[in-house]
Amino acid sequence: MGEVEQPPVGGVEQFGQDKWDRLVAFADLIEQEGEKRGLVGPRELSRMWTRHILNSTAISEFIPNGKSVVDVGSGAGFPGLILAIIRPDLQLTLVDSMERRCDWLNYATSELGLENVTIRLGRAEELASEIEADVVTARAVAALKKLLPWTMPLLKPGGSLVALKGIRVDDEIDDAVHVLRKYRAEWADVHVVKTFGSDEETRVLVVKKKG
Repeated sequence: MGEVEQPPVGGVEQFGQDKWDRLVAFADLIEQEGEKRGLVGPRELSRMWTRHILNSTAISEFIPNGKSVVDVGSGAGFPGLILAIIRPDLQLTLVDSMERRCDWLNYATSELGLENVTIRLGRAEELASEIEADVVTARAVAALKKLLPWTMPLLKPGGSLVALKGIRVDDEIDDAVHVLRKYRAEWADVHVVKTFGSDEETRVLVVKKKG
């Protein structure tokens, strides 16, 4: 097992005691279970907070209060479980196509005492007739051109795709112009965010669906 990154100082002041305790508990669960369940590699533990947990918090400011959220390709729980912890006002559905990942998400949800989370096993494109949400989130799932057909049908009219992206996000938007039109995107904006506890910039892509 690699060296485990420690949480930054000041978390309680930033998030409040209950939310911070849950974030720390989630990091502990990942440390104990993540590698043996095939959720994270050993090297990821050395940047668990900066690269994964705190990075996932960047999307929160782009989601209005009290909304329904579908997290596509939830995997280990980034950003879905992190969002569920820091935003108890949201109702989240975490979607993953692998049963072992859904088992993990159910386990972590139970261990953390989260009451605003539902887990769905399946592919996003197969659930469009069953799920309609205000916001769809995604992290490290696919390039935008592929991501749009999976996520936009899950959105209500006027809803938003909020995705964590890398430094080539502008190229992804250029490559997806015709797909954005096809799936009734009103606009696509990129926001550069610096999250608490990390010096790294995070890019958040917001795609608004026409009402």
